[in-house]
Amino acid sequence: MIQLKRVYDEYSEDDGIRILVERLWPRGVSKEKARIDMWMKEIAPSTGLRKWFNHEDSKWEEFARRYRNELTDNTELKSLKEIVNRNRNITLIYSSRNKDHNSAVVLYGMLEP
Repeated sequence: MIQLKRVYDEYSEDDGIRILVERLWPRGVSKEKARIDMWMKEIAPSTGLRKWFNHEDSKWEEFARRYRNELTDNTELKSLKEIVNRNRNITLIYSSRNKDHNSAVVLYGMLEP
């Protein structure tokens, strides 16, 4: 099972392997509180794409398309797919306030069969 969770949400034993999928460490969260098992910086959108999107809902569809394009040859995506195939519970951790329009949602869509 793959789930999505904000880094600011409470940790749960059901989270399984917690993988941070952000390029930057989330503000105001200690490493101890975040309880991250793995940080996959390179799977996050490029800095240019992230800044262009700026969490503007009107840019969501184009952002998702561009991010999927960036992920096409991403070696960390291949590694993440292998981790997903080997483990029962995976939680993709992100920091965005918007639970519906963020890079983890796009990534989740690429991992689910």
